[in-house]
Amino acid sequence: MNWYVVYTKPKWEKKIADRLNAIGVHTYCPMIIRERQWSDRKKKISVPLFNSYIFVELEDKERNRVFEVPGVVRYLFWLGKPAIVKNFEIEAIQNWLSAPETYNLELDDWKKGDTIVLESGPFVNHSAIIKEVKQNHYLLILESLGCVLRITKNEL
Repeated sequence: MNWYVVYTKPKWEKKIADRLNAIGVHTYCPMIIRERQWSDRKKKISVPLFNSYIFVELEDKERNRVFEVPGVVRYLFWLGKPAIVKNFEIEAIQNWLSAPETYNLELDDWKKGDTIVLESGPFVNHSAIIKEVKQNHYLLILESLGCVLRITKNEL
């Protein structure tokens, strides 16, 4: 079975994921906690990590089942075919979201261009290239995930 990305109506991600699960389609809708400000109070709410997107795991021949649920717009396509997300990418998102917010890091004398392996945090065991060393932060390139990670020194 493959993981596919489904585009949904705005703000319908949780509702669609629940309805797809009810008809037997395995879904993953990564959620994060955000603090929102109202005129009279602040409140922490759970919001989707990716607006208008959820992940579904199903066989290729069953892909049309998602359209049984109102609010599903279409699949996300890559090079003319429905985009397939690898299992390790889903696991990386899950690990990142389940990781604690603070980490213990030991700093060596890193220089621009050095390649390191991260020893803690959500990207543990991923190699990174030091792109920038400033007085208050480091910029790391995580090539395996295709992203840039900024570590501020006051968080260390």
